[in-house]
Amino acid sequence: MKPGYVYIMTNKNNTTLYVGVTSDLERRVKEHKSKKDLKSFTARYNLNKLVYHEAHQMIGDAIAREKQLKAGNRAKKIALIESINPEWQDLIIGDE
Repeated sequence: MKPGYVYIMTNKNNTTLYVGVTSDLERRVKEHKSKKDLKSFTARYNLNKLVYHEAHQMIGDAIAREKQLKAGNRAKKIALIESINPEWQDLIIGDE
């Protein structure tokens, strides 16, 4: 089975959060940043900053973790982000 990644994107003011899952984090973040689908949630809210990610050996585990994070409230997501990225820096993946 493929590995998977759970990630959180936000906008420049850190006002909106998006939790996602993918098997290719670099490709997926590039898609978000390029606004590949202009009607997508991340494009509409200018979510182009990767502030959190975690790797899982199996995509199924990443999907389960995504559901867990989405079920949590905003405060829990903020605490998770700040536990590894207190300055909310863009954790750029790959070449821009």
